[in-house]
Amino acid sequence: MKKTFKLILVLMLSLTLVFGLTAPIQAASDTAVSNVVNYSTDVIYQIVTDRFVDGNTSNNPTGDLYDPTHTSLKKYFGGDWQGIINKINDGYLTGMGVTAIWISQPVENIYAVLPDSTFGGSTSYHGYWARDFKKTNPYFGSFTDFQNLINTAHAHNIKVIIDFAPNHTSPASETDPTYAENGKLYDNGTLLGGYTNDTNGYFHHYGGTDFSSYEDGIYRNLFDLADLNQQNSTIDSYLKSAIKVWLDMGIDGIRLDAVKHMPFGWQKNFMDSILSYRPVFTFGEWFLGTNEVDANNTYFANESGMSLLDFRFSQKVRQVFRDNTDTMYGLDSMIQSTASDYNFINDMVTFIDNHDMDRFYNGGSTRPVEQALAFTLTSRGVPAIYYGTEQYMTGNGDPYNRAMMTSFNTSTTAYNVIKKLAPLRKSNPAIAYGTTQQRWINNDVYIYERKFGNNVALVAINRNLSTSYNITGLYTALPAGTYTDVLGGLLNGNSISVASDGSVTPFTLGAGEVAVWQYVSSSNSPLIGHVGPTMTKAGQTITIDGRGFGTTAGQILFGSTAGTIVSWNDTEVKVKIPSVTPGKYNVSLKTSSGTTSNTYNNINILTGNQVCVRFVVNNASTVYGENVYLTGNVAELGNWDTSKAIGPMFNQVVYQYPTWYYDVSVPAGTTIQFKFIKKNGNTITWEGGSNHTYTVPSSGTGTVIVNWQQ
Repeated sequence: MKKTFKLILVLMLSLTLVFGLTAPIQAASDTAVSNVVNYSTDVIYQIVTDRFVDGNTSNNPTGDLYDPTHTSLKKYFGGDWQGIINKINDGYLTGMGVTAIWISQPVENIYAVLPDSTFGGSTSYHGYWARDFKKTNPYFGSFTDFQNLINTAHAHNIKVIIDFAPNHTSPASETDPTYAENGKLYDNGTLLGGYTNDTNGYFHHYGGTDFSSYEDGIYRNLFDLADLNQQNSTIDSYLKSAIKVWLDMGIDGIRLDAVKHMPFGWQKNFMDSILSYRPVFTFGEWFLGTNEVDANNTYFANESGMSLLDFRFSQKVRQVFRDNTDTMYGLDSMIQSTASDYNFINDMVTFIDNHDMDRFYNGGSTRPVEQALAFTLTSRGVPAIYYGTEQYMTGNGDPYNRAMMTSFNTSTTAYNVIKKLAPLRKSNPAIAYGTTQQRWINNDVYIYERKFGNNVALVAINRNLSTSYNITGLYTALPAGTYTDVLGGLLNGNSISVASDGSVTPFTLGAGEVAVWQYVSSSNSPLIGHVGPTMTKAGQTITIDGRGFGTTAGQILFGSTAGTIVSWNDTEVKVKIPSVTPGKYNVSLKTSSGTTSNTYNNINILTGNQVCVRFVVNNASTVYGENVYLTGNVAELGNWDTSKAIGPMFNQVVYQYPTWYYDVSVPAGTTIQFKFIKKNGNTITWEGGSNHTYTVPSSGTGTVIVNWQQ
C-alpha cells in the first residue's frame, strides 16, 4: 500500500513538472515571511512578468504570440517566474531594498492573437485576459515554478503580491463567437461558458461603458472585455475558490484590478471571504485623473476592507516633479487632504508611475526621478516602484511603457536612492507610521517632518535644478545635535545642526538637492501605528503594530471591551476580536503597567460571514435632486442610521427608473429587516408600511425585489 501511494505521488509530481497546469499539490507555510497584513514597513517592486527576465527559454511561446527581438511591443517577450527568481538570487532586488514584489496576474490567459495592424497583433503578455483563474500562464511557468518563486522570495524576506482581475475574462464579441476566444471561462480545464449564447448569465450584456457614471462603469463592459457577472452564484463561487488556489500557494498580497468597475457590495463580501480564509494585504486599482477627487473612491477605500493605489498622490507628484504644472504648495495640500479623507492612509499604495501610465522619466535630467523616488520613499503609505524606473526607462502609453527591462545596473543614482531609503521604513517608525508636518515651503522647496512618538525624520527637497535657497527660520522635532544626510550626499545633501529649542542653523539648500535627516528613539511610550485587517469579525485575529508595547502582555481594547491576546511583544501584538456589537470601533492598547496608547480608529467589525445580495425596489419615483437609499437593522445596512444608509442606488443599466437597485454585502444566513428612503440634501423621506424582511442565503448570492410602500 505504501509503495502504491509513493508511486502515485511520483506520477502526480511528474505530471505537474511536465505540464504545469494542474492544481497545486503543495500548500505553503503561513509563517514564511513577516506580517502580511502590514506593508507600511515595506517597499514594493512592480514587475510586468513578461518584460523582466527570460529565465527559462523552454517555456516561451511560439509562432505569432512571441517576438524574440523584443520589438513588437504587444507580443510575448519571454519573461517568466524563473527570471524573477534569478534576480532575487543574484541580489538585484534585495540589494535595492525591495521587500515585496507585485507580479502580473499569474493565471492562464488566452492563446489567441488579436488583430492589430499597428503592432502586428495583440497578445495576453500582460496577464489581464484570463481564460482559467485556476491554472498558471504556462509562458510564466508551472505551479512548481510559482512555488519556487514563493519559496525563493520568502527565503530572502520578500513578500509576493499577485495581480488578480475578477472583473473580466478576455476580449469578446456579442455577435461573433469566433472573435479571439470569445471571453471563454474555464474552471481548472472545464469550460463554463463563453460570451456569446451566455444562457447561464455568467457575463454582463449591456454593451461597453462610456464612463459617464459610476453605475455605467460597473455593469457595462470595460472596452471589449467580457464583463463577469459577479452576482451570478456560479461566478461568485468560482472567483472565491480561484483566489484560494493562489492563497494556498503562499502569496502574501493581492492587487485587485479595476475595482471601480465591479460592484462595491460584491467586492466587500469577496474581501470578507479572503480575510476569513487567509488574511493578506489587498489593494485595488481605482484610476483617478489629474486633480480628480471622487467621493466614491474615498468611500471604497474606507469601507471595502481593502486599500487602494493612491492615484491622488501619484498624479500630484507627477505634476510637481515631472510636469512642473503645480508647486510644492499643491504637494503639501495633497498630503493634508488625503490624510483627512482616507481612514487608513498608511495602507494607501503610493507610486510615481506604473503599467497604465506614461513612465515618469521622459528624458533630460534624471534628478526629477530621483527626487520623486525620495519623496515617495519617505512619505506616508506603501511605496511601489515600477520596474525599470531605477534604470530611467522611458515610454509614453501602452505598450511603450511596458518595454523589456533595459538594464540591471546597480550603480544608477535612482537604484542607490532606493537602496539607502528603503531600509528606513523598517528601522525608523516615523517613516512607516508617522504623521506629516510641513516645516518650510515655497514654490520649489518642501521641507516636511515625519514623526511617530520620539522618532523623527526631516526631509528637504528643492525641485529647482538651477536655483539654490537659503533656509532660515526652520524648526524641527529632532533633538539637539548635528545630523548627517541619510543619503550620504547622493543627491547633494549636507549636514544640519539643531539647537535645543528645535531651531535649525540656517543653511543653503542647493539646486536640485534632497537631504534626509533622522532620529530613532531607543525609548518609546505605547503608540499604535498600524492595525490590520481593518475589516474583521468576532473571533478573528488582527495584528497591532507600533512601538513601546512592552514585553509583558497588557490589553487591547475595542472601545471598552478587551480582546483575547494571542501574542505580545514590544512592537507587535496579535489579538482575537471579542464578541461585541457589530460596527466601527476605535482600538487602543493598555500596557501591563497601565499606560494607554493612542486610538486607531474605524476598525469595522462585521455581523458575520458576508454574502452579496441585490436589493431592488420598484416604483420609487423621485423629484429632481432626490436619490433612493437602503437602510436596515444590521450594521452592514447602517442600523437604521440614515447617515449610514447604502447608496445612492442605481437606476439606469440593469434596471431602469423608477426601479432602483444596489448590490450589498450583508450577513449570511441572517433574517434582516430593511426599508428604502429618499434623500434630497438633508431632507429624508421614509418608505411607508412595515419593514421588509429577507433571509440572506448562507452562501452564494441573492436578490430581493420589493415595491416602494407609500
